[in-house]
Amino acid sequence: MAAEQQARTTWDRVTIARHPQRPRALDFVNAIFEDFVELHGDRQYRDDRAIIGGPARLGDQSVMILGNQKGRNTRENLDRNFGMARPEGYRKAMRLMRMGAQFRFPLITFVDTPGADPGPRSEEHGQAFAIAECIQTLTTYPAPIVSIVIGEGGSGGALAIGVADRILMLENAIYSVASPEASASILWKDAGQAPAAAEAMRISAPDLMELGLIDRLIPEPQPAHDDAPEAFARTATELRQALATLLDIATAGGETALLRERQERYLAIGSWLDASPNGNN
Repeated sequence: MAAEQQARTTWDRVTIARHPQRPRALDFVNAIFEDFVELHGDRQYRDDRAIIGGPARLGDQSVMILGNQKGRNTRENLDRNFGMARPEGYRKAMRLMRMGAQFRFPLITFVDTPGADPGPRSEEHGQAFAIAECIQTLTTYPAPIVSIVIGEGGSGGALAIGVADRILMLENAIYSVASPEASASILWKDAGQAPAAAEAMRISAPDLMELGLIDRLIPEPQPAHDDAPEAFARTATELRQALATLLDIATAGGETALLRERQERYLAIGSWLDASPNGNN
């Protein structure tokens, strides 16, 4: 099994992350948390079923949950827009963030989307602004935030609920600025080069762990769609540990310490490779 895991290419992981039977956000929520109450609507236009959220309990700790929600079949995916949120979905997310902030509930987010909805209606209704507002709200959220990438983490659609104090990622999940197909179309004018693009972009959990962009890689001895209970158990363990650490920081240093560490975390992100012969470029 170890050899099989080692032999997986980035494209193999992309395929696994997109598997139609891979556990969705609500599967993780129902397996890990108690007393989850899903809340609906953005109080301006309508409910967007590509985003789920509401309060729940993790042991004795009250938390607020947000997640991208895909379907399992064509009918469900049409209902959930394949997990691609529209502006009203991100406004709903902001509403729940603000509700959680009022009560200082830790925020737990489950990332699984190919990206935000790219349609003209979403753009006309302020998609970019809604995503930006979500990111801004997360940067000042006054309680711990843990984000877990469980499948696809695509572009701004994922980042809108992915800014966090700790980022966990399942071993066969992916996190990228654009899909491999889109990147291949841009770089080589050929979407068929997606496997090569995926490798070059370093979007797999092992790559992102090496780059320091995520905090913990959650192993999948079997892909999560083949052994969901094991994926839930491992995720719950890592989540509890991350949350306990963050609650200790908040207890010792207060909201200011938490926000300072969050700010420093994102200011420190970034690396580059100088490929020039003399290192001067």
